[in-house]
Amino acid sequence: MDLPTKATELLRLHTSPKILQVINVWDAITAKTIAAVPGTEALATASHSIAASLGYDDGENIPVDLMIQAVGRIAAATSLPVSADLESGYGNPGDTVRRAIGAGIVGANIEDQMRPLADAVAQMEAAVKAGQAEGIDFVLNARTDAFLKAADRSRDDVLADAIERGRAFLEVGAASVFVPGLLDEPTVRALVEGIGQQRVSVINVPGSLAPSKLQELGVARISYGPWTQRVALTALADSAAGLLADGALPEGTRPLN
Repeated sequence: MDLPTKATELLRLHTSPKILQVINVWDAITAKTIAAVPGTEALATASHSIAASLGYDDGENIPVDLMIQAVGRIAAATSLPVSADLESGYGNPGDTVRRAIGAGIVGANIEDQMRPLADAVAQMEAAVKAGQAEGIDFVLNARTDAFLKAADRSRDDVLADAIERGRAFLEVGAASVFVPGLLDEPTVRALVEGIGQQRVSVINVPGSLAPSKLQELGVARISYGPWTQRVALTALADSAAGLLADGALPEGTRPLN
């Protein structure tokens, strides 16, 4: 697929009644490995995982040039559409999205970090316009940190804030609204009712609702953020502990690299 076709396909996957699961990857070999798993339709990068793999803390500590290079290598490693986690846009969401598209990316997360609503909307609009300027159906998964930064605010206030922000992001062209957090069923149901069917994107973490339940509730997309890297690192650490204790490599290990 060429870039415009990948973008259009990624948009279709977000709006389909079938929930889209994107398994987060952080380099070329994880991209190739996950792309080869039956049922994989698109990939998403994890900024936290990319930063960690290159020795940086999460939170835009990695230089933007390194992030663009990393997501570009991932996009080049697969024929599937790739959505990139571009944090808050590294100070210039429009230019960062433009550069990501140039590297083969057709969708992105941009975080609002609970900036004042007008500023957050401007961020998302800049990202959308960058995609339009490049002539593709760029898929903005606009992220609100309402639940992550809830502090001691009431659930109802946080929910109302997430819905208000989500609707505002959709109005300027976002394809979906990413609301990370450990969300229970009533909260997910309220978010979908307030933002729209096939418009809410969530992260699944230990304790999250099952994909089948999230699909039933009308969620558009599930991602896994840094947890996929944590799964891999847990397996590596456990294997290393076994080897150092006079053990052997795990049976069934496959040469995937």
